[in-house]
Amino acid sequence: MNVMPLLLLVAGSAAVAAAGRRTLVPAPLLLVAAGLAVSYIPGVPDYTLDPHVVLPLLLPPLLYTAATDSSYLDLRAQLRPVALLSVGYVLFATVVVGWAAYLLVPGLPLTAALVLGAVVAPPDAVAATAIARRVGLPSRITTILQGESLVNDATAITAYRVAVAAAVGEATSWVGGIGEFLIAAVGGIGIGLVLMVPIHWLRTHLKEALLQNTLSLLIPFVAYGVAEQVHASGVLAVVVVALYLGHRAWEVDFATRLQEDAVWKMVAFVLESSVFALIGLQLPVVLRGLGEYEGADAAWYAVAVFLVVVVTRFVWVYPATFLPRLLSARIRKREDNPTWKGAFIISWAGMRGVVSLAIAFSIPQTIHGGEDFPGRNLILFLTFTTVIGTLVVQGLTLPPLIGLLRLPGRDAQAETLAEANAQAQASRAAEQRLDELLTDERNALPEPLADRLRTVLERRRNAVWERLGQPNPITGETVDDTYRRLAREMISAEREVFVKLRDLRYIDDEMLRTLLRRLDLEEAAAYRETT
Repeated sequence: MNVMPLLLLVAGSAAVAAAGRRTLVPAPLLLVAAGLAVSYIPGVPDYTLDPHVVLPLLLPPLLYTAATDSSYLDLRAQLRPVALLSVGYVLFATVVVGWAAYLLVPGLPLTAALVLGAVVAPPDAVAATAIARRVGLPSRITTILQGESLVNDATAITAYRVAVAAAVGEATSWVGGIGEFLIAAVGGIGIGLVLMVPIHWLRTHLKEALLQNTLSLLIPFVAYGVAEQVHASGVLAVVVVALYLGHRAWEVDFATRLQEDAVWKMVAFVLESSVFALIGLQLPVVLRGLGEYEGADAAWYAVAVFLVVVVTRFVWVYPATFLPRLLSARIRKREDNPTWKGAFIISWAGMRGVVSLAIAFSIPQTIHGGEDFPGRNLILFLTFTTVIGTLVVQGLTLPPLIGLLRLPGRDAQAETLAEANAQAQASRAAEQRLDELLTDERNALPEPLADRLRTVLERRRNAVWERLGQPNPITGETVDDTYRRLAREMISAEREVFVKLRDLRYIDDEMLRTLLRRLDLEEAAAYRETT
């Protein structure tokens, strides 16, 4: 087996992504452009997207890392718009794009056109949120885009399976299709709910960070594989498990969190970089199979489908944003009034990605009777051009568009004030805990060390730890051991307050992660290995 092409792909995409961090152009766009350019170099091997690799091996970890970085509470608060986009919009786009392709392309059966609609329906799980975070979109818009991208793949894959079954002649009906969709959705969520508690229990009871992180790397594949084995949605199973684990990550040992954060950042960086480079590298494979559709007709079809995909999202987003408010007084009372600018950005941030291409490559070559799948090569080509078109056109214009519309970004001053108040409350709790512990003679410390604990608490900075004093006659601990133990008790008290404030929605999950990471680093410094 020649692994050199794979090594070149990973190394090259990582280098381009690293260079992209120094430019104003989003890294996904640079990677796609680099892939397109490299695909023209003579001697470059074909990097054909294998759906049997992309869907079970690349999609689960990408979804897992995106979901664990998401906020369960924020997603729950935005459940209605997320559901309307991740389910309603995907099904709407499947039908509209499929019908448009059926009318545009002579001889393309409606069932095959609906396959195309399902393939290009889901926006990418990485591109939109990566760009949204970089340009500082309001947190509500970012949450909606992120939540949509976590779930919409499940809707699209199920719709695709129903459309393919109809196209290849397997008897199906709208009722049967809806039933299959419900079974996949309910089954995927059910598998996730069944797995999340025992997995979390195992994570909190493993004593070695190395084992815990090994388990962490296996979790998305286990959840996806178990769900797919029973014909449920592996995507939803991964998302449910990841949201639960991310919400309760504070209960895992600090060493695990620190290692896990570094490991998953590396995994996400490598996979995301490789995936976007792979999109560009598909050009020779797609063009080679175009066959009878080569020429101006294929270009016209590509432009038309791209425009339909873009317009369809606007047609869905604006009514879905404003109609519920008009029809429900409860929604008007409970939710802030959305603006046309926010709806416009959500509509424009519908970039497609590698999942669409992977689904397209999984279209069977033949149908019953040995005939070729109608329009398969054209569907591949139109999927490729739609992915490239949305990434380049929408991806490049999204940052300046956000600046032009002058959307209010995150309120840095308010967040800083909230963080300061949260830290003050946590520090008071930790100081109270320290006073309680110091009243016990088993925790006796020289006054300078007790003062040092308070100083570290107040200033929240790392210090050089010293091994001082004689062993405690009651516990057998050295003064340094007692000092470290008390420091850990104080940090635990702070951590509990931060989580409580997150649960009360006083701070968000992003701020919670920032605050917990500070405590984790301090705890790691206090309990560094000495052997």
